[in-house]
Amino acid sequence: MPSTFSRLLRPLGAAFAALALAGCASSPAVVPGTLWPAPLEGATPTDILLLGEQHDAPDHQRLQRDTVLWLAARGRLAALVLEMAERGHSTTALPQDATDEKVQAALQWHDAAWPWSTYGPVVMAAVRAGVPVLGGNLPRSAMAAALQDTRWDSHLPAAARQQLLNALQDGHCGLLPAARLPAMARIQVARDASLARTAQEAVRPGQTVLLVAGGEHVLRHRGIPTHWPSSLTSKVLSAHTDPALAASKTGVDIAITTAPLPPQDACAVLRPPK
Repeated sequence: MPSTFSRLLRPLGAAFAALALAGCASSPAVVPGTLWPAPLEGATPTDILLLGEQHDAPDHQRLQRDTVLWLAARGRLAALVLEMAERGHSTTALPQDATDEKVQAALQWHDAAWPWSTYGPVVMAAVRAGVPVLGGNLPRSAMAAALQDTRWDSHLPAAARQQLLNALQDGHCGLLPAARLPAMARIQVARDASLARTAQEAVRPGQTVLLVAGGEHVLRHRGIPTHWPSSLTSKVLSAHTDPALAASKTGVDIAITTAPLPPQDACAVLRPPK
């Protein structure tokens, strides 16, 4: 009878296999279901595996934890890099049996923004496996400088930049003044650069750096991968609760669909009262 640990890891393989086959396809392979269906053995590791999430979807954090366990069990996890902690903070100096409190302190975890109850299991799976967890996001102390840094305006090709501006406007329910979008785009690109640099520094031969971030950050054509040299290998997976969105997503190698969330109007709190 397979062990509990083996049963926990089994769902991950088919999508990893799909990742190995997908390469840089313009149309993503779509994997239905909440988790991965079968084990993967013998696939060539990629330097960096990016997992894009929808922040309020619990299945996505479970997927991240299972991916940590799957890679760590095979000695293939070099590091876990997170959007949810700032660059410069890590668990590198902590032992495998460090408490949650010590891990949060080492990462300078901001629980109001990223509930530990949601992301703690992902982080602690890596810590217990002896794998360093690295904050990758742009530090808040660097935000003001990024807002003024015009070099980020030309980082992306014109079409990709316009897509980013559109995504930022859509993400704010179409309520942002157009004049604010360029500065917000600078912050987005600067955050991607920070995450990219952190992951690149953690690359180890024969292993994979797992990078967890929001779905917009991981897109190959306008996100984190645009900051890497062509010699670095990466795979991009994006998880969605909407099958139609997963099927139409560009800039990813694998789109995963998970259980739908209860309907809600996320824009209601942003609209001015009538």
